[in-house]
Amino acid sequence: MSGLANALMIAAVVVLVIVRQFRAQQIGASKRWWLVPVVLAVVALRQPGVVDAHHRAESVALLAVELLIGLATGAGWAWTTRIWAEPDGSVWSRSSKASVTVWIIGIALRVGLFALGAALGVHQDSSALLLALAATLLVRGGILVWRAQSLAPAAGAAATYGDDTARFARKERV
Repeated sequence: MSGLANALMIAAVVVLVIVRQFRAQQIGASKRWWLVPVVLAVVALRQPGVVDAHHRAESVALLAVELLIGLATGAGWAWTTRIWAEPDGSVWSRSSKASVTVWIIGIALRVGLFALGAALGVHQDSSALLLALAATLLVRGGILVWRAQSLAPAAGAAATYGDDTARFARKERV
């Protein structure tokens, strides 16, 4: 894929993710929460420009920092997302205002990293950003599924035994 196609795919995924994060979504409805990040990573790794051939060490260092920023953004986003269990045992999530702060910091760090790479003369392809986005989504999804598993049994156990306490399901605050 060309750089323009990568940029359009990145923009589409980011817009989709940002719009969807502020709507309540059921966690665990899809067992394939990891599929979109894996597809994004495969698309990114198939591109030849992930590492600049003329500045290999600097390019690899920038890519490593980009991935660390992606992992930290995903973890921060997941931990600032509010999750709760419904009486039927389903677990839901919605991003909080703190999630916006995580996104702003992540974007600012990425812009700074891009500026540093430009100052060093390193050619930076959009595939590195796509790979970091995949890491962000993968970490966020994994942490949310892990957090949801800690809530689901508490809500589902009461409903299983026919106890009315399920309607008082615990809600996590951020």
